[in-house]
Amino acid sequence: MAWQPQEEPLRQLAGLLKDSLSHYNPTAQKQATLALGQAKSYPDINNYLAYLTVCRQPPDTINLVGEDLNTARYAAAIMLKNNMRDDYKKTSEESLTYIRASILLGVQDSDTQIRNLTGNVITELSRQGGLLGWRELLPELLAMAGNDAGTVAPEAQEGAMGALAKVCEDNRKALDRDIQGQRPLDVIIPKLLGFTISPLPKVRALALSTILGFIPQMPQSLLLGLDSLMGRLLQLANDPDMEVRRNVCRAFVSIAEVRPEKIAPYMEGLVDYIIAQQRNEVDEELAVDAAEFWLSIGEHEALREHVRPYLPKVVPALLDGMVYSEDDIVELGGEGEDAQEDDKAEDIKPQFAKSKAAKNTTNGQTIVATNGAGVASASDARLADLDEDDLSEGEIDEDAEDEDGEDDLEASWNLRKCSGAALDVLASVYHRNVFDVTLPYLKQNLRHEEWPRREAAVLALGAIATGCLDLVQPHLPDLVPYLLSLLNDPEPVVRSITCWTLGRYSGWAVHLDGAEAKTQYFEPMMEGLLTKMLDNNKRVQEAASAAFAVLEEQATQQLMPYCEPIVQHFVRCFGKYKDKNIYLLYNCVQTLAEHVGPVLARPGTVEPLMSALIQRWNKLSDQSRELVSLLECFSFVVMALGTHVETFAAPLFTRCLRIIHESLGQHLAAMNDHSVDPPDMEFVVTSLDLVGGIVQAVTPNKMAELMASAQPPFFELLAFCMKHEENPAVRQSAYAVLGDCAINQPDQLKPFLTALVPIVLRQLDLDTVVNEQSLGGSGVLSNACWSSGEICCHLPEATAGYVEDLYQRLYSVVLSPDVPVSVHENAAVALGRLGMGAPGTLAPHLSDFAEGFLDALERVDWTEEKDTAFEGFAKVVSLNPRAMEQCLPKYFEAIARYKIHAHPDAPGNERLRPLFHDTITGYRQMIPNFQGFLSQLDPSDQQALRTTYQL
Repeated sequence: MAWQPQEEPLRQLAGLLKDSLSHYNPTAQKQATLALGQAKSYPDINNYLAYLTVCRQPPDTINLVGEDLNTARYAAAIMLKNNMRDDYKKTSEESLTYIRASILLGVQDSDTQIRNLTGNVITELSRQGGLLGWRELLPELLAMAGNDAGTVAPEAQEGAMGALAKVCEDNRKALDRDIQGQRPLDVIIPKLLGFTISPLPKVRALALSTILGFIPQMPQSLLLGLDSLMGRLLQLANDPDMEVRRNVCRAFVSIAEVRPEKIAPYMEGLVDYIIAQQRNEVDEELAVDAAEFWLSIGEHEALREHVRPYLPKVVPALLDGMVYSEDDIVELGGEGEDAQEDDKAEDIKPQFAKSKAAKNTTNGQTIVATNGAGVASASDARLADLDEDDLSEGEIDEDAEDEDGEDDLEASWNLRKCSGAALDVLASVYHRNVFDVTLPYLKQNLRHEEWPRREAAVLALGAIATGCLDLVQPHLPDLVPYLLSLLNDPEPVVRSITCWTLGRYSGWAVHLDGAEAKTQYFEPMMEGLLTKMLDNNKRVQEAASAAFAVLEEQATQQLMPYCEPIVQHFVRCFGKYKDKNIYLLYNCVQTLAEHVGPVLARPGTVEPLMSALIQRWNKLSDQSRELVSLLECFSFVVMALGTHVETFAAPLFTRCLRIIHESLGQHLAAMNDHSVDPPDMEFVVTSLDLVGGIVQAVTPNKMAELMASAQPPFFELLAFCMKHEENPAVRQSAYAVLGDCAINQPDQLKPFLTALVPIVLRQLDLDTVVNEQSLGGSGVLSNACWSSGEICCHLPEATAGYVEDLYQRLYSVVLSPDVPVSVHENAAVALGRLGMGAPGTLAPHLSDFAEGFLDALERVDWTEEKDTAFEGFAKVVSLNPRAMEQCLPKYFEAIARYKIHAHPDAPGNERLRPLFHDTITGYRQMIPNFQGFLSQLDPSDQQALRTTYQL
């Protein structure tokens, strides 16, 4: 007998499900959520959920109708999907059989939301049980979507196609596997091609988008049908449904990327078609999808010459697409002074700090210029608040994305940005072909009296900056002064895009020869951007700040003479900016600090800058997201200031330790109690980075004072961070701090090495690190290698009890094929430095690691770190010279090239040259035909050795 629900449990469950999505009664919502959590253990709970999901007319005892009933059904489908995700293996086969049999009814429901949610349940069932565990699924969905029986309702065809699309998306590889002599895709792909001519627009669109998902992997079944697909795309090119045409454009893009030879024969017609869709004024999404064709085509070498003849058509279409639409003009035109208005919370996007870069011994701008409502029911609004876990794997919460940028034209990808990006790509590929078409447009529109035309022309000029710089350059002496005049344009959007374009050409101004040229172009450009950073419009402030950061990256040390006026402008910005733009200002400050270094410590700059930063520091709470960016900014500033930061070091250091300590405590609490929110570990990462900067900047005496007063003890806290398994970025920064302490504060570090070195050894265990590569493990390993090398170099006697263990770990890393080259290099440097204090322990192992050491360091520039690595290696060689038999020529090459590459005044010279001299002398005595041995080397290496060491 088929399973049937009992009325009372069904009534109670339906009421709880309805209340669980209720915004009107938070108390009832919370109680319902708790009760549903307990109901998960109820026998047959999933059967009840499946029944409610597909039941259009439940028993009268449920007492729910209309929207309340729909809300209960939505919640039932969501809970069923989550239960299948979490407890599929615990569900009885009888229950699974009932769920599979009943849930397919949901794709036939008249309610669109039920059809979509049912598709999610079906996808989860197939994911957990595999397609072989539900053999009837694909045939039933295919038959329903194709209306094989001739009696399937249109909404059922759409629901089945929607569910099929989700199953295919989730099982792309599985569907291409051989199952008893047949691949499912051999059946599915032809069926999908057939569905693309369904009389139902939604079925056509979904079938085409499903095929699109398979194009990147290009399974054999699709490859064989690719000509048929191209024919079908051409047939659908003028489909009345916009979504179908969007997918046609996307398909052309995807095919061009993987099988460009299929696109080339149709290029002439495609160019005209894509341009026509790009100029569609009804559906901007369609226009964007069409414009993205040029982004893909322009970068594909196989299609480059096929596109070139059509650039006189393509480029004007892109230029037209860069002009704001009439609706945009209405919204933007006359935008006034808003610098005094507070930012809305939703306007301030989270800022993510960069984790401490992996310490290493070795040695672009984007085109995006930063600067449809419907009626929804109450149940739709409640659905929008569902937890993100309710989304399928790989599913994007489009509502959330729309909400993020719906009030800001510049916050989302649109036709204007896409056209600009495409022009940038094409200019970088075709250069003069693009420039020759663009130049007349620029002449006609740069001084256009209508601001949208002026603005688009300035954007176009910026877009071709990279690809056509040599061609634009002769015009820049006239263009730059005009652009500088546009910084005073009455329209903020024109001022904004002008800032961006000036940033794109800042490299030209920076690299001009002669003081006169710098005075005429570079200085006015710098002054103009600084002035616009203080504009009374926040959009202009934002663009000017971003552009000035680009100029800073281009100018680097050339900014030193201008440091004081730059800082004065920054300080004024700190007094003017609201919360959103302050993040860009931090970036400007830290970029300046990175490039001008100690010049920032001059009295006229350090005092006002630090005063502004400290004022902001004192204003922010330890939980403020802005604090992450300020911590990162401070880490650059303290490095630039050096000992001049000592006046401010104590409050910075103390607060960083407090943030780290409290965050680690909250992390432990969250692990033990899921009701506690876990902390944002970026606060820990940026605090550690600032601590590392302070360790490097202040004097040993001041650092000893700070560490002595630290609560909890500094190195105890650092040890916790080094062991923080859940967050590689925390460990990466912690190991950076450890290495900084070894270099700058060895006396403070020495007493704690017995506790810290075993932690380092665990981190150097390759079995652990290789398993977490995708989580950032290589960066942690790189810093662990680097810090162990610094300890070996600066505290060799303190590592005496760990030499053999360190050797084994570092040797494994040097030889491992599973780690990046940069990690090999850091491990090799550390291995060489280990020989400084323990050459006798390493000497018996020399024949094992010598060649790997030399290979790794061959790629590394000569630095103090490489000097000390070779110093330790030379000491090891001196104790076991015969072990170098297999790689002695390579060692002599390294010695010869040291003379060529090392700076004459490098500190290592006085230590390394005598060691190398002794090495050569020793082998000269050991090798009977030493001159014959030298003849194996490159002639330039031979000459370097003879000249330097009088051979």
